[in-house]
Amino acid sequence: MEDEDAIITDWRDHLAEALSIIARWHMPFGKYGPQNYPPHGVPLYDLPAEYLLWFKQKGFPKGKLGQILEIICEIHVTGAESIFEPIRRANGGRRSLRPERRKSYDFRGEELPMD
Repeated sequence: MEDEDAIITDWRDHLAEALSIIARWHMPFGKYGPQNYPPHGVPLYDLPAEYLLWFKQKGFPKGKLGQILEIICEIHVTGAESIFEPIRRANGGRRSLRPERRKSYDFRGEELPMD
């Protein structure tokens, strides 16, 4: 556990290890938490840049989660988010953040307007 804290603190010197830690974390609360994206929430590396910038403006959460979000935000701001692609491929691709669309419609029993 202390090793992870040191890696997160000096993440630029230990990028591969920091990415392996980031790959295991999911958003535990809020709009992208498990309530809306079961079972674990959205992986932190798939959070939208706007959401990360909002945290940067309002303040990141305390503890390791806040440190990891700050790292991911910095990576996004510098335009280096492609560094997450190998993690995404290993985990089945990018997590869709759009609401699921209805694929079929059933109009039986409904009256259609005839204006």
